[in-house]
Amino acid sequence: MADRKGEKKRERISVRSLVEFLLRSGDLDNRGGGWADKEAMQQGSRIHRKLQKRMGGGYQAEVPLRFEKEYENFILIVEGRADGIFTDQKGTVIDEIKGVYQNLEQLEEPVPVHLAQAKCYAYVYGLQQKLEQIRVQMTYCNMDTEEVRKFVQDFRMEELDLWFSSLLDSYYKWADFQVCWERKRDASMEGLEFPFDYRQGQKGLVADVYRTILRKKQLFVQAPTGIGKTMSAVFPAVRALGEGYGEKIFYLTAKTITRTVAEEAFSVLKGQGLFCKALTITAKEKMCVCEEVDCNPELCPRAKGHFDRVNDAVFEMLTEQERFGRDDILAQSEKWQVCPYEMQLDLAVFMDAVICDYNYVFDPVVHLKRFFGEGGRKGEYLFLIDEAHNLVERGREMYSASLYKEDFLEMKKKLRAYSKKLEKALERCNHQLLVNKRECDECRELESVGSFVLLLTGLLGELEEFLPELAEGSLRKEVLEFYFQARSFASIYELVDENYLIYTRHTEEGKFQLKLFCVNPAVNLQNCLDRGRSTVFLSATLLPVRYYQSLLSARTDDYAVYIPSPFAPSNRYLAIGSDVSSRYKRRTREEYVRMASYIRQVTMGRRGNYLVFFPSYRMLSEVYGIFEQEFLPAAPDGCRCVCQTPSMGEAAREDFLAGFQDEDGRTLIGFCVMGGIFAEGIDLSGKRLIGAIVVGTGLPQIGDERELLRRFYDRKGENGFDFAYRFPGMNKVLQSAGRVIRTTEDQGVILLLDERFRLREYRDLFPREWSDCRLCTLQTVAGEIREFWDRIGC
Repeated sequence: MADRKGEKKRERISVRSLVEFLLRSGDLDNRGGGWADKEAMQQGSRIHRKLQKRMGGGYQAEVPLRFEKEYENFILIVEGRADGIFTDQKGTVIDEIKGVYQNLEQLEEPVPVHLAQAKCYAYVYGLQQKLEQIRVQMTYCNMDTEEVRKFVQDFRMEELDLWFSSLLDSYYKWADFQVCWERKRDASMEGLEFPFDYRQGQKGLVADVYRTILRKKQLFVQAPTGIGKTMSAVFPAVRALGEGYGEKIFYLTAKTITRTVAEEAFSVLKGQGLFCKALTITAKEKMCVCEEVDCNPELCPRAKGHFDRVNDAVFEMLTEQERFGRDDILAQSEKWQVCPYEMQLDLAVFMDAVICDYNYVFDPVVHLKRFFGEGGRKGEYLFLIDEAHNLVERGREMYSASLYKEDFLEMKKKLRAYSKKLEKALERCNHQLLVNKRECDECRELESVGSFVLLLTGLLGELEEFLPELAEGSLRKEVLEFYFQARSFASIYELVDENYLIYTRHTEEGKFQLKLFCVNPAVNLQNCLDRGRSTVFLSATLLPVRYYQSLLSARTDDYAVYIPSPFAPSNRYLAIGSDVSSRYKRRTREEYVRMASYIRQVTMGRRGNYLVFFPSYRMLSEVYGIFEQEFLPAAPDGCRCVCQTPSMGEAAREDFLAGFQDEDGRTLIGFCVMGGIFAEGIDLSGKRLIGAIVVGTGLPQIGDERELLRRFYDRKGENGFDFAYRFPGMNKVLQSAGRVIRTTEDQGVILLLDERFRLREYRDLFPREWSDCRLCTLQTVAGEIREFWDRIGC
């Protein structure tokens, strides 16, 4: 909430963030596997609750503590929750519980950062209670075996006072910088106006987003491509930030190209005089300067002593630079010899806006632990989720986990010479999977796999003891990869509820798979979004909105707005080819010839650039082969085709799009797949694209998981076919068709090739602006398209 005028800025930080940020030191090192101090989602909370209950009635659990210190420019607030406080014969004890995967016999003393966290709580509580001395108890619990080890230490308050004051002195420069920057940023917003003339519906959308943030709600926005959704969300979010109704904007995307659009929006506002620090998080593989990504201080000189240098590198960049692009971060990391990927994550803490992939907020493995890790405080974060329809499948992927029987057998063979205990643990898991395999015909739902997870937990314990002793090399990398897959499965199992299905199946590759399948990711996604203040889901295709609300949000008070298209229907020809079908039983050469004939008839109407979207690469190849052989030779001079391929790299994608330039008197036809990289996110406005032909209804291929989805929703009383097939399929159709009309000046043709589009079940999913959609046939389409181009004067 905004501070009252005249009041000092209140700068907040959690105890955990304070000590982890200031007291880290030494190497960046991934060789330990991350288990020594890796609290695993709900498991950590479960262990905390279990130990707290054992302590009896005099034990106060989860005690909120808060310390304030006033400085010249601001009031610093340090806050957190002590795991436990109790009194024994010797006095008051602060209990700090840490669930770990480490063998506790190897733990000789508390981890320094853990102890520092407990000392902060001890000082704040001792100050409140006017104590002269206080005791700290570090309670470590192995989350596999539930074995407990405690370390107890006494502190005098004078000693803690000096230590805590020194800690705050070290943090002062960071807090003072942030407060001064925010004051400068907020002042730059005075008089800041929307940078463009409002399009129809855009002003109302800006107001809707702003009100949603003020009310701490969630908003689903369906707005047509080209209306300017990005700026319509970014501008009110920035204004809300400056008025104190948020502390950071997270602009979340699924594709690199949509991140560029967000970057441009912030750049435009900076051009209007806004002071705003925005950072795009780039994947580790693209930031790493080594030939192979391996954060090993013996192999990477930047990993050696990284934490001793990185804070100085970050502070210098924050105070002396204004740009935080990828090249700027690489240059700064080169100067200070630190990891550029890790440095950008540290910079994100001090940014006004962070542009990143969905997984940095939602993925339980790779999310930004500085903001969304266990134990972190809730923030006033503003989430702007672009192309939100993509989050359904991404959410399912992030909260699902699989294991394969063959991997256990392979590990057993490779490790039997190293450890008999490990061999037996692997065999127990392998045997249980073998039992499941014998009971599974093709695909089989299971009620529970609790007994297997119990065996898996024992195996993980053995692996954690074994890995530190295993020498570097290819075997260690294989074992580590297997360990992380097994650990992920065990962690995801803690999330399994009525929104999950557990199944086994025989894969096409001949493997036996056990999967925890997150059918509905809404609850897991909502748990992340609840760490912030407000969320806006943005997409050109959120139909039907009830479907997306049920899969993306667990709240019942969400808003939804539909922004009608501002573009004149007269600027486009929209029709259904009613005498062709992409049904599986109709996929014959004769049908493919008809599709190729439609492509020829449409592209003959006017020279220019066209995209044709298919439901699969196989159909694309079949139709393209026919078109190339039978129709292309008779096409006008200069007509050429380009095809999307399954393994296109970034350079190939750029070359593909580079061909779609303004009208040059020739025809270019791009053959693509629905749901692919060219079906959404690309911006080919004006004469760069004058037509889109969408072949088929986009229905996903029938498969085990799709059928599981269908049955899951049928059991819930819903139309399972809609949820598993029709709704996601039509989303692909609408996204593909949306490539054509993107500005008020655009003119073009949209042709839907499948007789099923005539059915009510599909027509009901059309956007409102498609109410004028007509029917055509192979015999009538050429004349209608010529009439369209003649009418608009082309």
